[in-house]
Amino acid sequence: MTKGSNVVLSALSENAGSVIVGLGWLSPSGEGDADVSVLALGSDGKVRTDADFYFYNNPVAADGSVQLLGKAPADRGDTDRIGFDLTAVPGGVQRMVVAASRDGGACFGELEDLTVTLSDGAGEALLRFAIADAGAVSAVVFGELYRHAGEWKFRAVGQGYADGLAGLATDFGVDIDDDAANGPAPEDATAVEQEVAAAPAAVLGTGVERLPDAVPSPRAPQDAAVPARTARPRTARRKTTLPRVARKSLAENESWRDARLFPASALKSDRDRETRATSVLLSVMAQVPEFGRRLTAAFGAPAGRIETFTEVFLPHGNGPRRPDGVIRVERAGKLWTALVETKTNGNALRAEQVQAYADIAARRGYEAVITLSNDVALEGSSLVDVKTDGRRKHKVALWHLSWAEVACQAQMLIRHEGVGNPAHAWLLQELLHYLQHENSGCHGFQNMGPAWVPVRNGIDDETLCPGDPRALEVVESWERLIRQVCLGLGGELGRKVLPVQRGKRGAGPGERRSAQADQLCAQGRLQAELRIEGNTGVLAVSADLRTGRVRVSTEIPAPEQGSALTGVKRLVRRLADAPADLHVETLVDSGAGGPRGTLERLRPEPADLLPTGDGARIAGFRLSLLRGMGSGRGNAESGFIRSVDDAVQRFHTHVVVHLDRAPARRTPVREAVPAR
Repeated sequence: MTKGSNVVLSALSENAGSVIVGLGWLSPSGEGDADVSVLALGSDGKVRTDADFYFYNNPVAADGSVQLLGKAPADRGDTDRIGFDLTAVPGGVQRMVVAASRDGGACFGELEDLTVTLSDGAGEALLRFAIADAGAVSAVVFGELYRHAGEWKFRAVGQGYADGLAGLATDFGVDIDDDAANGPAPEDATAVEQEVAAAPAAVLGTGVERLPDAVPSPRAPQDAAVPARTARPRTARRKTTLPRVARKSLAENESWRDARLFPASALKSDRDRETRATSVLLSVMAQVPEFGRRLTAAFGAPAGRIETFTEVFLPHGNGPRRPDGVIRVERAGKLWTALVETKTNGNALRAEQVQAYADIAARRGYEAVITLSNDVALEGSSLVDVKTDGRRKHKVALWHLSWAEVACQAQMLIRHEGVGNPAHAWLLQELLHYLQHENSGCHGFQNMGPAWVPVRNGIDDETLCPGDPRALEVVESWERLIRQVCLGLGGELGRKVLPVQRGKRGAGPGERRSAQADQLCAQGRLQAELRIEGNTGVLAVSADLRTGRVRVSTEIPAPEQGSALTGVKRLVRRLADAPADLHVETLVDSGAGGPRGTLERLRPEPADLLPTGDGARIAGFRLSLLRGMGSGRGNAESGFIRSVDDAVQRFHTHVVVHLDRAPARRTPVREAVPAR
């Protein structure tokens, strides 16, 4: 699409009642980001109440019409997704503006490849709009969904605001003046409300001409009658989170085991594990709305009442087929249905089985087929090859979910974000305990594949040649492992952890993996980078198959104030509780290697980190931890997968947490003054 153009959604797809809008951008520095927001507007071009403003502190509409789904990895960078259930939009809402903003003085001109995409309920991409002239603005309206002649349409806008979120919210009628007029913002006000209350009015900053129906209505004069304001909804509700430390047990001895709602010890066969895992997961999804909605929203399902079923018989060919489960969501009298196929204990999905379910779903008018297994899906690469009949108008979306992702979502809710009911929190805790039980078979990605040993041997004896397909298989397994490490770390921290995708501009996932496979053949190393939400730097993970060691490192900038020696001493003090074998390397602005050493040696002599060259200036420091690499391809104690996961966890726990903390300030000691 081009700026200002519009299109009727029903003309693009029959599944346009539920759509997903994705906002994407690429940061050349790898650190740029933005926050998405949605404003639901009435016929006057204003929000009806402040509750019609959806952002990260108010991510879900009460009626289910809007839900901020968060970021997902894309070909380049990430895509921030927003789910819209157009069938649930109230009649008083005529337009929904989709925007994004940056803070801290950052502008969109610093980002590249600003795009907005729209997909239908089946996951099929319908349109794409690229913004090439963002300029020095801190907020951009990417596009809008609006009603016209009984149809929903999408317009490509690309309009910038120099005053960021404040100007955007003010122009569309969000009430931001009451707190500012009465002094400091109250304690329960959100950070965005406080920021907006202190900001000036909006200024159009790009010189881009506004579209006629994108201009908000003029503000009422100050002497005009002001209607009574409705109470602003609180964005933080009372929720239940479970403590990390368990209470003291009343057991008489350590051999006693807690009674569990979902026991796993009696499972004997793979069929038993698959049946139990499916029933456990689907039952918790139906009973805990927060959890069920969290999973189904990613598949394009509407927000509504969820019911789940197992062991369902459906006719197909010469005999009935029995999918492992069925999920149905009801919204406004309409049903969204997905068939579920599960695998546990490392068993692979069978293409012919998934194909049969896709055919059944297409004939019966179901919306999706969801597969669950320990494997992790890769971008641009499907786990099973399913063919679609182009002659059928009804299209079925194929989605995959890893057991590691299910565990991550459960952790995020019960340990960090909380749920609204203590019983729901207990159910999620029981689900998480079941998934983590050694006998459940739901342990996530746990095998580097048959190519792992031949590739390691080929690197050892220098016989692995570029273009060897086995090297590409290892690279794909490595990417799956890194994605699972991100899920595990994110669940523990309560923050998003995503892999950083670097490569040649415009390169797709396949081309990027081929380049990594050639690098593996030439250097014998597997490399990846992880970005933790809220952290400025990245974690670099490198597995050297020649030396048999895993390295996890991060780079931090040098302090801007104080002498070089003062900065070095301050760094060593901040790492007082870090492991003694932590490697510290000085980075100099000339690009040449600086002095390095272990923390054990540097603690008594921090000055050893100072560069010796004349005029050399310290640009930063690189911190690294090394550990031995497991030789096995599996997830056993001595396996490669376990060694990489342990290395990342140890580095974050013992190094990164010390860097996140602000250095303690010394309190001046006052001399006691004798009483007169």
